[in-house]
Amino acid sequence: MNLSTRISSSRDKKSNLYYVTLVAVLCVGSYLLGVWQNSTVNPRAAFDTSTDAPPCEKFSKTTSATDLDFNAHHNPHDPPPSTVTAVSFPSCDAALSEHTPCEDAKRSLKFSRERLEYRQRHCPEREEALKCRIPAPYGYKTPFRWPESRDVAWFANVPHTELTVEKKNQNWVRYENDRFWFPGGGTMFPRGADAYIDDIGRLIDLSDGSIRTAIDTGCGVASFGAYLLSRNITTMSFAPRDTHEAQVQFALERGVPAMIGIMATIRLPYPSRAFDLAHCSRCLIPWGKNDGVYLMEVDRVLRPGGYWILSGPPINWQKRWKGWERTMDDLNEEQTQIEQVARSLCWKKVVQRDDLAIWQKPFNHIHCKKMRQVLKNPEFCRYDQDPDMAWYTKMESCLTPLPEVDEAEDLKTVAGGKLEKWPARLNAVPPRVNNGDLKEITPEAFLEDTELWKQRVSYYKKLDYQLGETGRYRNLLDMNAYLGGFAAALADEPVWVMNVVPVEAKHNTLGVIYERGLIGTYQNWCEAMSTYPRTYDFIHADSVFTLYQDKCEPEDILLEMDRVLRPGGGVIIRDDVDVLIKVKELSKGFQWQGRIADHEKGPHERVKIYYAVKQYWTVPAPEEDKNNTKALS
Repeated sequence: MNLSTRISSSRDKKSNLYYVTLVAVLCVGSYLLGVWQNSTVNPRAAFDTSTDAPPCEKFSKTTSATDLDFNAHHNPHDPPPSTVTAVSFPSCDAALSEHTPCEDAKRSLKFSRERLEYRQRHCPEREEALKCRIPAPYGYKTPFRWPESRDVAWFANVPHTELTVEKKNQNWVRYENDRFWFPGGGTMFPRGADAYIDDIGRLIDLSDGSIRTAIDTGCGVASFGAYLLSRNITTMSFAPRDTHEAQVQFALERGVPAMIGIMATIRLPYPSRAFDLAHCSRCLIPWGKNDGVYLMEVDRVLRPGGYWILSGPPINWQKRWKGWERTMDDLNEEQTQIEQVARSLCWKKVVQRDDLAIWQKPFNHIHCKKMRQVLKNPEFCRYDQDPDMAWYTKMESCLTPLPEVDEAEDLKTVAGGKLEKWPARLNAVPPRVNNGDLKEITPEAFLEDTELWKQRVSYYKKLDYQLGETGRYRNLLDMNAYLGGFAAALADEPVWVMNVVPVEAKHNTLGVIYERGLIGTYQNWCEAMSTYPRTYDFIHADSVFTLYQDKCEPEDILLEMDRVLRPGGGVIIRDDVDVLIKVKELSKGFQWQGRIADHEKGPHERVKIYYAVKQYWTVPAPEEDKNNTKALS
């Protein structure tokens, strides 16, 4: 190393030493300056300015390692006590275990007997409604699982033996030990419902998927609908609550779709063009009377090209009149009236063989309009009248017009649009959507909704393991079904869903639901449903409480949900988080146990999901009742 290089290296070292020394001096100076400035500030102000204790002294006294809170603090807070008050709903009297508020026998006596008006739906005023929980009868058990339940039910669940005596020779139901057995018999099918349906299947095709939805008027214990299920046909069965106790209750206990209902003065709670098939087996409805208004109502709910099947009086009266204890002239006149009304509706009689007669509704009204020049009655209903309006809507003696078709079209052209066969019908875009009958609901929106509910139901099964357990639930209720996406997502499960479209909903979508091959009804949830207590295993309510926020109290809706839900049944409610907090607090008074979970998209959505289970409880044992009575006396 030469001299110049050594000199340069020495200079660099001195320069670095000066730089390090300067930085150290500046850091120490800055620290001392900071200490001097802060020495004039009282640090206690950050904790407590009301005491002269040294800094942090109060904090150290009030907080220890055992007081540390490691819980998450991002959950929604409960509302203040003034907003939600815990309410306890007591048990109703044991005698009310089958209370159906809108089909009360005593209330019905106030109404006219004409056209059986008194036996249709009449709800109590709100101030009359019970504010107690309907109890299950003592000994109530979880129903048998489907398909076993089709043939057997616990006696304790429906403790009525009237039908076992009254219909003993017709093989409707038998009572043995602690259970009922349902052999599948009926008044007009002594060989059983299966054989009876086979007879129908030889007259019209029940197997190609073109017939998917059916309605059974005066259904008895619904064996017809029960046995159609194995043929992929879903039947809406209904019968009145009358002297034949528990017909509809038996049907629902068996896991068969059914409602309490009657053909009287108001329309059936279904949209127009809903059913592929209508059936009456000795249902005792006077089809030819009252200007044929009951057949006109069947025509309204029957799909273009749909079938009406009649068995029992007066069909085959020539051979059966003696057993029916009626005169030949009387029965002949009744059949003549039915034939005349059917012709006036432009129905075609397909066949009459033995005890069965089958008519078919036209596919459109091209020919029927021309016939009005000859057949003046019935006139077509007004075109400004909504044929789907069916909630407390009076029946009228008029023919519901089908949607227009081009007169150049064939008589086989389906008014309103042709449906796919089942099962393609389930997810195909329904004609009402394709035709633009429902504003704001496009084919794209329908398909998106279908996919959305597949995702939601998959998420639900993670919240409610019983929903994901095949066979645990059978009867399901969707209180605000919209397009039926919830039911469609469960179509492959051994369940059926009653899809309810509230009359207050923005869109009347029940027709779309039926065009998908599903079933449902209209309902106002400020009133009770036309069904017995303990009807459903599972209830789904999407935005129901928000929909009725200004119409009735949430406890009124919860009382009805509790009434129709079985002990041990599940509930899933989707709604705004503030609404759900209130609902959860109220539901404690019903002995529901539940929790609020996040939306399927995550915690940042305001909509949450409340999952709950109704606890098992029944009326006390008879001995306990006696003991309680003695104690009170």
